[in-house]
Amino acid sequence: MIRVRALRKHFDVHERPPGVAAAFRSLFRRQTKRVTAVDGIDLDIAPGERVGFLGPNGAGKTTTLKVLSGLLHPTSGEVAVDGHEPRRREDAFLKKIMLVLGQKQQLLWDLPPAETFELNRAVYDVPREQYRATMRELTELLELGDLVNKPARTLSLGERMKCELAAALIHRPRLLFLDEPTIGLDVSMQAVVRDFVKRYNEQNGATLILTSHYMEDVARLCPRVVVIDRGQIVYDGALEALVERTRPDKRIVLRFAREVDARDLESLGQLVRHGAGESVLQVPKDAVNGVVGRVLAELPVSDLTVESAPLEEVMSEVFARGRGSR
Repeated sequence: MIRVRALRKHFDVHERPPGVAAAFRSLFRRQTKRVTAVDGIDLDIAPGERVGFLGPNGAGKTTTLKVLSGLLHPTSGEVAVDGHEPRRREDAFLKKIMLVLGQKQQLLWDLPPAETFELNRAVYDVPREQYRATMRELTELLELGDLVNKPARTLSLGERMKCELAAALIHRPRLLFLDEPTIGLDVSMQAVVRDFVKRYNEQNGATLILTSHYMEDVARLCPRVVVIDRGQIVYDGALEALVERTRPDKRIVLRFAREVDARDLESLGQLVRHGAGESVLQVPKDAVNGVVGRVLAELPVSDLTVESAPLEEVMSEVFARGRGSR
């Protein structure tokens, strides 16, 4: 579905010091600085894959998505999306994709979402019967109800995001670029959006590329992750393998029937957290069975779980290693 070779994107950014004199001089002689947003990446994504595209702020994620969707032209390199060159913006290509930006909206502010849906139907030349069938399905899956008939400005952030997703899928795109689709949403609404996106992928075989700073989105949706930092890909593979490679230790979460002294736990492993009836131990992977056995035999355990390190910590360490190696 997507083939990228040696993709680079540079921007020439205007720079000047503050002050009226500097502003006047810049009218005649502009000082610019070249900023490299994407620096020679290679990427292949198969049809139907769900891929998390991760990186710190300014890593080049959104720039890459805009190049893949044709909004930006690459400085150099080859980009093919389902056999199309995105920057040509051919009608056949545009009907296959959709870019959803969590911080921008396409809904008409003073009109109900139904008007935006109808506008998108006309723009993408969707047959009337197909449009009605799609709207029935989206209304049921997203529980839109009467939201589509209320002015967009009166809707909550979560309600607007559900309508944004519906508007993006009127033409049933085969490729979804989702850039922070759950930003600002509460926990329950994040779960609704995740479940809907996953169901759409499974039912329609659509390819999905997701960028998000909410690691729960990535963990729930994306078996594969691509990590980009300073415009270069530093990891491409299974999410589980990244966690295993970066933080191979396991965490044992313990809940007790009565209070336990921290000193009783320190000999079992690294005590990450202790208090309020719950403690967390970090131990080497091959020591888990032995530690669990000792804990159950020696302490008043009411509940126990074994987990990998939090994905947020894994990604922080990956980014820190990338910065430290340059």
